[in-house]
Amino acid sequence: MTTGWGFPDFDDHEGVHLFTDPASGLRAVIAVHSTKLGPAAGGVRFWHYADSDRAITDALRLSRGMSFKNAMADLPMGGGKGVVLAANPGDSISHAQLEAFGRAVESLGGRYVTAEDVGMSEASMKTIATMTKHVSGLPVAAGSAGGDPGPYTAMGVYLGVKAAAQRGLGATDMKGVRVAIQGVGSVGGGLARLLAKDGAVLTLADVNADRAKALAEELGAQTAGADEILGVEADIVSPNALGAILTPASIAALRTTIVAGGANNQLETKAEGAALQARGILYAPDYVINAGGIINVALEYLGHGDQAEVETRIARIPDRLVQVWDEAERTGAPISDVADTIAQRLIGRA
Repeated sequence: MTTGWGFPDFDDHEGVHLFTDPASGLRAVIAVHSTKLGPAAGGVRFWHYADSDRAITDALRLSRGMSFKNAMADLPMGGGKGVVLAANPGDSISHAQLEAFGRAVESLGGRYVTAEDVGMSEASMKTIATMTKHVSGLPVAAGSAGGDPGPYTAMGVYLGVKAAAQRGLGATDMKGVRVAIQGVGSVGGGLARLLAKDGAVLTLADVNADRAKALAEELGAQTAGADEILGVEADIVSPNALGAILTPASIAALRTTIVAGGANNQLETKAEGAALQARGILYAPDYVINAGGIINVALEYLGHGDQAEVETRIARIPDRLVQVWDEAERTGAPISDVADTIAQRLIGRA
């Protein structure tokens, strides 16, 4: 029975661990949602939060999403997430804090496997790896699984966007399809480049306006303000920044047929899935479409296969999306609810 513990996003998590290291200034959360299928795998992000409760909530939501993501990607991994709190916006994580986080991961004895997320890098993972072996996303030899997960996430999102265009628009290719991309970092920027090659018509936005402008000039795209992009008239809106951006207000302002992007936890609450359905908007559940990165680093950690195997598994993402869409169409339930039900069944929580 879910107790809540005062956090609405607590979902019978197996463990929520809070760490401090006065010497380095580390304050971190590691949430382990499920180890039913294997070690709880999920990246660690370095981010500034208004208060510690919001950091815990983020870890709870992200770890649950990782359980579902790994299950839907047919990986023998559970779901977990790490969050390291930045004291101020724009701070960089220190070497000492990375080492302290590595010790925190090691203290869990392999129940949690960490990897790169927002505010982290391959170099960060290398430092963490000096303190624990339970880390992935490390630099690897050419052709091997592993390394920076961003390009693999972008590839999976790209394949999912094309599947959504076919399903929702009847498009056989992306030429002339209007795509509004929110966030053009590693994932969103990679997605934009792939879609530009296909002749898609792009509108780009990022909190770093200069980054969006530079990429738009490179690709011949348009730009919009970061606070305007979700309301741009487009065939597809692709959120690739932070989560909880699909709210009652933003959904009401959407002028699109499809929402398909790589950001985690795009729905502010469960109710927003029904709101998208009510508007007739096709939704690609985020933890299905954005699984490319975890596929890559999970196979690295498990020692299963090479880059070719990673790409083969990423190519299955559209098939899982079609399974979800078909079941939603058959049952009349919101797409997000159907995806949750399938994932819960896979981790033994149906």
